[in-house]
Amino acid sequence: MYRNIKRYAIRYTDVDAFDNLKMSSLLAFQEESAGLSADELGFGYNAIACKNLGFIIVNNYIELNRPIKLGEELELHTWPLKPRHTIFFRDYEIYASGEKVGAATTRWCMIDTKKYAVAPVSAYFSEGDFDGYNTERSVNFNAWKIPQMNGGRLAYSKLVTCSDYDHYFHVNNTKYADYLLDTFCLDELKDKFIKKLQITYVKQCKMGEMIDFYREDTGDCIRVDGKVGDEIRVQFRVELNAI
Repeated sequence: MYRNIKRYAIRYTDVDAFDNLKMSSLLAFQEESAGLSADELGFGYNAIACKNLGFIIVNNYIELNRPIKLGEELELHTWPLKPRHTIFFRDYEIYASGEKVGAATTRWCMIDTKKYAVAPVSAYFSEGDFDGYNTERSVNFNAWKIPQMNGGRLAYSKLVTCSDYDHYFHVNNTKYADYLLDTFCLDELKDKFIKKLQITYVKQCKMGEMIDFYREDTGDCIRVDGKVGDEIRVQFRVELNAI
C-alpha cells in the first residue's frame, strides 16, 4: 500500500539543550512529509491553491518510545486515510537510525482560503479518488477531545509576531510546540523526553494577539491551555518519560 518515505538529517538547529529532537522540529518534518505526499497524490499546495483551497491541521498526536538524538537520521513514513465528512486523516511511522521509535496520527480540514471557512471533501475530491488508500493505522488512538482544565497557573505569555506566521497568515502549527516548551524549565526536562504529545488547534492566532499559557500538572500528565483573553486557542496534553 502507498507510503511516502522521506529521510531527514537531525541538525544542531533541530535539537534542544540536551541534544534531543525538539517537538517543533518533528512537527516541521511531519508537515514537510505531508506536503510531499500530497504532491505525489495530486492534492498538494500548488494543485489546490489555484482553486482557493488549502489544508490546515486540527489535531496531532505523537508517541515516542525514546528520544531522537542529534546526528541520527530520521525516517518518516506517511500516508493519508480515507476522509470523513470534512475531516482528513494522515498517519506516520517514525524511525531513527533504522529503528522504529514512534508513531503519529493527525486530523486536517480543507478550507476555502478566500472565506477562511471549512470546505467539504467534495470541494476538490470525488468518491473514487480514495480507492486504494492505505487503511493501516500507525497507532490506535481516537481520544481527540482534550477537556478544558479546571484552573491551572499562568506559566508563560507570547505575543504573536511576524516570524510566527505561515502562508495562511496565522501561527504555523509547528510554532505551538516551542510555545509549549517555554512552559517548562530546564530541570524538568533534564534526563527526560516527551513520550506522548497531543495538540488540539482550536482557533487560529493572529499578529498582535497575546497568548497566555496556563499549565496544570496531574500525576504523569501535564495539561496546557493557550488562551487569548478567555478564549481557548490551543490545547496540549503531555507525558514525560525518564531516559
